[in-house]
Amino acid sequence: MTTQAAAARAALPEDASRASLAGRAWRPDAGGPAVVAIRDGDVFDISATTPTMRDLCEQPDPAAVVRAAKGERLGSVAALLANTAPDTRDPGKPWLLAPNDLQAIKAAGVTFAISMLERVIEERARGDLTAAAAIRAEVTRLVGDDLARLKPGSPEAARLKQVLIEQNAWSQYLEVGIGPDAEIFTKAQPMAAVGTGMDAGVHPVSSWNNPEPEVVLAVSSGGRIVGATLGNDVNLRDVEGRSALLLSKAKDNNASCAIGPFIRFFDADFTLDDIRSTTVTLRVEGLDQFVLEGSSSIAKISRDPADLVAQMVNAHHRYPDGAVLFLGTMFAPVEDRGENGQGFTHKTGDIVTIAAPKLGALVNRIAPTDRCEPWTFGVGALMRNLAARGLLR
Repeated sequence: MTTQAAAARAALPEDASRASLAGRAWRPDAGGPAVVAIRDGDVFDISATTPTMRDLCEQPDPAAVVRAAKGERLGSVAALLANTAPDTRDPGKPWLLAPNDLQAIKAAGVTFAISMLERVIEERARGDLTAAAAIRAEVTRLVGDDLARLKPGSPEAARLKQVLIEQNAWSQYLEVGIGPDAEIFTKAQPMAAVGTGMDAGVHPVSSWNNPEPEVVLAVSSGGRIVGATLGNDVNLRDVEGRSALLLSKAKDNNASCAIGPFIRFFDADFTLDDIRSTTVTLRVEGLDQFVLEGSSSIAKISRDPADLVAQMVNAHHRYPDGAVLFLGTMFAPVEDRGENGQGFTHKTGDIVTIAAPKLGALVNRIAPTDRCEPWTFGVGALMRNLAARGLLR
């Protein structure tokens, strides 16, 4: 099997022949993006039926549209994927993009017990990596390291909150971790995400950061969960650790949100229950030969995905173009990459692979945010392009 074919096969779900897959690709001949269906390893432009991914997610049965819509073949998944990396791209041929477009890009924070503890540690360390190990031991002694069975907002959680307050160990992260209200924040602006095969950005101001492998739900404007994909909610632990009010600086930077490779829509072969039982794996391979592996099991999430969506979209919060929602991660790397006690942080050139059997693989190379492709094609450009192509109606 060629390298291109192997990469394409890894990008697709293990049961790709049964999967209703759609994404987006850049068409140089049209000067803009196309909504594409993935069938038998090939990429078909179905923009004439659904000009935006937002429109596809609003369909009563998006999976049926993906399977039935006619469209022009743009090439194989292998060919478009091989042409996606910016430094080797042929600008005259199509390449893959993040699969979402007009949807709000939202994320749920502190949805796993272990990540909740790490956020408490970040807060107490005030962004100081060297202090984290000692604080981790102290917080674990007070709180324990197995809160997965504790239902957020329950009377038991309320009693634990009171104990922690009395121990002077309460934290804003514990509030959203075991309190009644989930943390739902804006990760990035619509159309700002990068897709598989592209560089993912880490702000050079950060010296303590990590990937966050997550499942990302596709949600319609009415709050209906219609499908899922994978995401990397790149996190600057030192920046957020200094103050939670710096969340936007820690999260929303150029190329710091990766989503893909494709949205798999719900159908008879793939449902929300498949998401509930999904384990997302992570592998980081550095130019220094460092390898980090981990996983995040949705079965261990503290809040059910449907509950998180209900807290995002309801009578008080409206998203007329729908949203994509990162579900959070239980993965928080503490393995030393260099000196003892220094923990993990990214280095330029790291290859990050986030994968799940029924969602495929999202692969990105880490680069400083100011060296990643700048985001220049926004909603206004998309509307003008679709109008010029006669696709708005």
